[in-house]
Formats: sequence, structure tokens, C-alpha cells
Amino acid sequence: MRIPLKSAAELGAMRESGRMTAEVLECVSEAVRPGVTTGELDALTRRVIAGMGAKPSFLGYRGYPAAICISINDEVIHGIPGPRVVRPGDVVSLDVGVYYKGFHGDSAVTVMVGVTDPEVVRLVEAARRALAAAVAAVRPGVRLSDVSHTVEQVVGAAGCSVVRDFVGHGVGRHLHEDPQIPNHGAPGCGPVLKPGMTLAIEPMVNLGRPEVAVLDDKWTVVTRDGKPSAHFEHTVAVLEEGAEVLTLAQRISKL
Repeated sequence: MRIPLKSAAELGAMRESGRMTAEVLECVSEAVRPGVTTGELDALTRRVIAGMGAKPSFLGYRGYPAAICISINDEVIHGIPGPRVVRPGDVVSLDVGVYYKGFHGDSAVTVMVGVTDPEVVRLVEAARRALAAAVAAVRPGVRLSDVSHTVEQVVGAAGCSVVRDFVGHGVGRHLHEDPQIPNHGAPGCGPVLKPGMTLAIEPMVNLGRPEVAVLDDKWTVVTRDGKPSAHFEHTVAVLEEGAEVLTLAQRISKL
């Protein structure tokens, strides 16, 4: 395994693509409301990215047909936008990447649309906390599995489960680079984190069991037990002093 280490100039470029990714995600998140279709949200994503002079990382990637992944309720990841209408009570996960000046940013957030079910709120907050805890664990000298273990501990303490069949990943000149970043595992294993590594950390958290299945469209991943799922992701750089989240919009003040 060869994990790319980014130079100061490359990190500067990734800050640009990361900021753009965050701003696109924020814009689309604000458009999520009852009555909007996932296809309309995809069209918005394309317009915003084009207006930045950038390109969607996902569009055409391994044949993926949209600029954003939109996964609702029991859909975990890779939901394809289309005619589906967002309804009150839905849990909507948005995952987007932006390619700019040779580098990718990658980020995801889960939006609750008029959700009142406390179990669903518990799920989404567990996933959000797991990402924040994972980012806080990133610093030079720690093992990659320490980050993975942190996610699993936070999620387990909330009574939820982590998806094991899909993982986070390195990101940079390519959308997916080494290393793979599971959301579970024992601490103290795997590569040692070094300054210059850039990681897409993305807890995928289920309210029920961890098992998932891929639908006939070959993309959409759903929970096998039909219970809802939540997904959060940030692109994170390992620096000498710790972690820097690259996918924060300028007016976002927290993870």
C-alpha cells in the first residue's frame, strides 16, 4: 500500500476543492424540503458546481449517472437521483464530490426533514458525533485503526451499528486512493498516520443491524432490515499539529 503524501501546494489546492464541496453540500442541504424531487436536487448540484468553474467528481465515475448521491431512509449510500419526492419524516443523506484544479473534495451530510421519531434523531446524532470523534482522533503517529475504532465505539454506545461492507478512503488527485478506512476494528493496527495524508472519513450508521444489500440498479445500497441509515463525511488532512477539515464551508462553524 502506498498512501500519497500531499505537498504544501497540493494541500492548498485541496483546500479549494474541499471548500467548494462544502459550499455545494450546504446549498443543496438547504434545498431539501417536502415536495422537492431528488432529480431537482441533482440539477441544483450541477448548476452550483458549474458556476464555480469546477466539475462533479461523481458524474460518470465508474458509470454513475448523477452529480450527487441522494439516499433516503433505508438507503445507506449511492442512491441515484430521479423522480422520488422528499416527504415529511424522511432522512435524506447527501454525498457530493467536487473536482477542481486536479484535486477532489468529498463530503456527506444527513438531513432530517420534519423528523419527530426520537429513534431516528438518535441515529443521525450518533453518526454526526462519530465523525466528529474520528476527526478529533486524527494526528501524526496514531494508527489508522484508532480512527476506525473511535467511530465504532461512539456508534455502539448510541445503540446503533456501523456498516462493514463499505468504507472511507484516501482522496486527492483521485477520488479513491489508499488507504481504505473502515468504521470498525481493534485499535493499534494499520498504517501510521503521517503529515500530508488526506482522508475521506465517512461513518455509515444503521439504526438496526449492519447488514446491507445492493439494489438491482447496481448502485443503491440499502439496509437489509429496512431500518433507516445515516451518513456523514469530511475530507481531512493530517498536519503536524493534528487534523484539518478541508470540507468546511466558510460560514459553517462546527463539524
